[in-house]
Amino acid sequence: MAKRIQLVLNQDISKLGKAGDLVDVAPGYARNYLLPKGLAVHTTPGILKQVERRREQERQRLLELKKEADVIKAKLEKLSGLTIAKQAGEKDSIFGSVTDREVAEVLQAAIGQEVDRRVITVPEVRKLGTYKVEIKLHPEVTATVDIQVVPSDGADA
Repeated sequence: MAKRIQLVLNQDISKLGKAGDLVDVAPGYARNYLLPKGLAVHTTPGILKQVERRREQERQRLLELKKEADVIKAKLEKLSGLTIAKQAGEKDSIFGSVTDREVAEVLQAAIGQEVDRRVITVPEVRKLGTYKVEIKLHPEVTATVDIQVVPSDGADA
């Protein structure tokens, strides 16, 4: 079996790796496809140092994102008394449902910082009451907030 060649990718390649990744590939794949198209370069001590430096910068960037998510989580968990007014019918059932967009608007008004509605998980809300809403701020940071669904006064209906 032929020896594998170590290369550094210049671009993202599906099923192989992302730009800057160190990969082991078959010599023919490297010689006939990756190198001629400029998708990868041979590894040298200088390039390996660049790869390490890029990895460290990326690690620092991800660490900063996690710190920001922790700060937002602390703000969210201090909140209390978040309410969403919905038109209610008999037996405290509401018309429609509470959406992630409504929760995002309430959160933005409460903390003064925008929260992406796509990271908000709202349980199915069909009645008045208190519900726990999860907000995934980072892959490792999730905040839980209580939302009170109350009947609207009917003026906005």
